Amino acid sequence: MSVDRSLLFPRFHCSDCGCEVGFRSRRRTFTERFILPLFLLKPVRCGECFRRDYRFILMPVKNRLSEASGLHPVAKSPVTDSRNVA
Repeated sequence: MSVDRSLLFPRFHCSDCGCEVGFRSRRRTFTERFILPLFLLKPVRCGECFRRDYRFILMPVKNRLSEASGLHPVAKSPVTDSRNVA
């Protein structure tokens, strides 16, 4: 007996632009942090139009770009040269 994986793990599909690339979005509010997981939902952002939506927790999406590449905001060091940059 074969189980259809598309029923258990549906693919991301943006309802606005139709893009099939989604990224995990940061949980912002109390509701997103504590209530959505009770309903097995997570915030997801479209990779093309950046629309934010809630999807089933088992839906495979990519990690946020800053986490995947290891990029983190770095404090700027004071400029030591006297260049005039416009």
